[in-house]
Amino acid sequence: MSTRALRRRRWPWVLAFLAIVGIGLWAFSQRTVTTAVTEIQYPLQHEDIIRQQASAKNLDPALVAGVIFAESHFRSGQTSPAGAEGLMQITPETARDIARRSGGVDFTVADLATPQVNIAYGSYLLRELLTRYGGDEEAALAAYNAGPGNADKWGGAALRVEDIPFAETRAYVEKVLLARDEYRTRYSSELGPAP
Repeated sequence: MSTRALRRRRWPWVLAFLAIVGIGLWAFSQRTVTTAVTEIQYPLQHEDIIRQQASAKNLDPALVAGVIFAESHFRSGQTSPAGAEGLMQITPETARDIARRSGGVDFTVADLATPQVNIAYGSYLLRELLTRYGGDEEAALAAYNAGPGNADKWGGAALRVEDIPFAETRAYVEKVLLARDEYRTRYSSELGPAP
């Protein structure tokens, strides 16, 4: 058989090989692009602390991540116009109260910049509000954003998102609940299951 004939016989195999490699590279790039888009849309950091605090306080870790997403978009060092600080946007007054009630010692406002302390205090507050409202996430989130007094006026444990008269708080609750669902789906292995 001539060299030319051998080349013609190999050509389909070479094309098949190149097609397989091309498909593999395309699939890898799609996965990489999807992962990058996920990390931009719904970033996740400190998942070890989130898992630890969620477990200690019997919280859904995806809900904790959703609150962090809505409060600070996982950017440390945030301070709101109201003076709330850190990943879960805790005010110094609330933090001092949580430190006192939870047995914290030597608390300083600078501690709120520490992810461990901020997520611990935010999770403490979230657990407290969920307990107050019988596990109703909508009411607890409304109280986290606008205060328990407002959440009580709007219906307490019977509160639904559409009952919230403050547009900002209504949008906040919707944002957290959507983010919670996204974090459950996209980061189930990193965050672990809900309790």
